[in-house]
Amino acid sequence: PIISIESSQTIKKAMELLRAHRIRRLVVMENDRIIGITTERRLLDIAHSTYLEQTRAMPDDLMKRSIDKPVITYLSTYPPRECGIATFTHDLVDEISRLQALSPPIITAINDRGGYYDYPSTVKLQIEREDPESYIDAANKINESSIDAVNIQHEYGLFGGVWGDYLIDFMETLKKPVTTTLHTILQDPPPDAERVMKEVLRLSNQVVILARVGAKILEQRYDTLVDKIRYIPHGCPNVPKVQSFTVKEGLGLKDRFLLSSFGLMSRGKGIEYAIQALPSLVNKHPNLLYLIIGETHPEVRKSEGESYRQSLIELTESLGLERNVRFVNRFLSKSELIRFLQATDVYILAYPNEDQISSGTLLYALCTGKAIVSTPFLHAEEVINQGAAMRCDFKDPDSIFRAVETLIDYEHVRTGFEERAYSYSRDMIWPNVAMRYVNIFYQNIGL
Repeated sequence: PIISIESSQTIKKAMELLRAHRIRRLVVMENDRIIGITTERRLLDIAHSTYLEQTRAMPDDLMKRSIDKPVITYLSTYPPRECGIATFTHDLVDEISRLQALSPPIITAINDRGGYYDYPSTVKLQIEREDPESYIDAANKINESSIDAVNIQHEYGLFGGVWGDYLIDFMETLKKPVTTTLHTILQDPPPDAERVMKEVLRLSNQVVILARVGAKILEQRYDTLVDKIRYIPHGCPNVPKVQSFTVKEGLGLKDRFLLSSFGLMSRGKGIEYAIQALPSLVNKHPNLLYLIIGETHPEVRKSEGESYRQSLIELTESLGLERNVRFVNRFLSKSELIRFLQATDVYILAYPNEDQISSGTLLYALCTGKAIVSTPFLHAEEVINQGAAMRCDFKDPDSIFRAVETLIDYEHVRTGFEERAYSYSRDMIWPNVAMRYVNIFYQNIGL
C-alpha cells in the first residue's frame, strides 16, 4: 500500500507508520502535495546525524532534510526528435517531475546520424548513435557525476552497432544501477539480436516490461531471473471520456462515422489491410471516413522516402475510396491527437507483427474510451482477452470488415467496448505509471 505522512510529523511518527504497515517507503506530503519519499534508513540516518550535531531542529525540518532526492538519468531519444520512444520518455519524465519525488531529471539523448536537435535544458549528455566512443564517454561522465541510477529505454534501432550492441559498451563501463525498459521483446530473435538482448538483460539490475506476457518470454527464451522483471504498463494521458459527436463538429467532421489509426507511419502498421476492408463497409455506410493520422517515421523517410504512404494513396484511389479515406500527414501535438481520438467511433490497429509487445497508440485509444478493432499482437492480446478490444485476424481485410461492421450496426456492442476500454485504462494513466517507476528507482538504488 502507498502510505503518506505530512512533512510536519515527527521522525518517530514516521517510523511507527513504516513498522505498523510493514512497508519500506513513505510518501511525504505538504499542503496536499507530494514533496518526496522517505525510508526507514533515511530517517535513522537523519536522527543519528541530528544527535551527533546536537541540534534542536523542529521535527518538520527533520522531515524536510530527510528528502534527499535521487538523481536519475534517462538514456533515450528525446524531443524535438520525432520518435515514439522520445515521446514516451518525455511523457514519463514530465509525469515523474510532477510527483517531485526525485531530483530534476537528466536526459542522455541518443542522436541519429546527422541529427542535430535544439534540446531542452534537461538534456545534459548526448550520444552519437554510430560513434562507439561516445557511449563509453557518456558512461564515464555518468560514473563521475552525482547521478544515482540510469533508466535505459531500449528499442531495436535506437542504438548503433549490430542489433544495437554499442549499448553493451555503455552498460559495461557504467558503475551505476540500471533499470532497462524493454519496448520490444522478440520471441524468435536472430542470433545477434538474441546475443545483444541477453547481454542487456545481464547488465541490467531491473527490467521493465510493458505487457505481462513479456515476463514469460524473458524467462523462457532469454533465461532472465524473474526477480529482475517488473511489469509497468506503457502509460497514457488521463483524459475525460466524451461522446464522439461532441468533438466532430469542431474538426469539420460532423455527420461522418469515423474510423482512425494513428502513429508514425511505416510498413509495420498494416494500414493497407484496413483500407482493403473499406469497400463493403462504404457500400452500406457511405458517410464513413477513415482517418490515417501521422507523418512517415523519420527513419523510414530516410531509407525509402514516402513510398509506403504513396502505395496507400494509390490503393485508396484504385478502390474508389477518395471520399472515405483521409491522410493527416503531420506530427500532431498531444492535444490535437486526443481531439481526433475523441472524435473517433472505431479505432483500428491492424499490426501484422505478432511480436509487438508495446503499443502507445493502443493505450491512447484505450484511455479515450474507444471501441477498438485489433489484431492479437502480444500487447493487444491482453487487452482483447479482457474484453476491452475486438479481435481481427492478421493480414485479413475480411476479418477487419466483419469486426467494424458489427460495431457500426450494433451500437450497444460498440458502447460496451468503449466503457470496458476506458475502465481498463485507468490503472495505466501516467500519474500511476510514474509513481511505479519512482518506486522501482528507489529499490534499485537500495533505498
